[in-house]
Amino acid sequence: MSRILALTPLGVSALLLVVFSIMLLHSAEGGPDPIVGRSVIGLSLPLLDFEGEAGDYMPEAVEGPYLLNVWASWCPPCRVEHPYFTVMAEQGVPIYGIVYKDDPEDANRFLAQLGDPFAGLAADPEGRAGFELGMTGPPETFIVDGQGVIRARWRGAVTDLVWIQHMERIWVETGGRPIDWNAVE
Repeated sequence: MSRILALTPLGVSALLLVVFSIMLLHSAEGGPDPIVGRSVIGLSLPLLDFEGEAGDYMPEAVEGPYLLNVWASWCPPCRVEHPYFTVMAEQGVPIYGIVYKDDPEDANRFLAQLGDPFAGLAADPEGRAGFELGMTGPPETFIVDGQGVIRARWRGAVTDLVWIQHMERIWVETGGRPIDWNAVE
């Protein structure tokens, strides 16, 4: 009997490992994302105190499809994806940013150093919007249609390859123009 009691924690751990592995595999296979189909209208965010010409992100005021990118200056993958967003913005893709759990001064330095591809910015210092969007952490990018409805989400850095393989079809279906990655110098 004592032997069974001694092995119980090992058995429970093995069972939990199997359950979590199955759940992870299911989510990696692209199971339905509960945020897709939800509206961003009414998402309440304070405006970022930004020095520059960036507009404000107010979902109900944005016309047409756009990207919503949640990022932070302390996030290494956010630096990886930033040049791709610059290319996309240069080709007319409206990108709005939510600065997630970051200091506005740090976010401003990030944009001053790497450039500002955003049509508007908002701050999420406490992570409330991130919670409403079901985020796991930055970066996360959402394709939002002209009615303010989320049509797709990508967790992690968006690159040209990620865009082409996972997002471009949905972007075009929402009325967005394709990106010409060959135009990149």
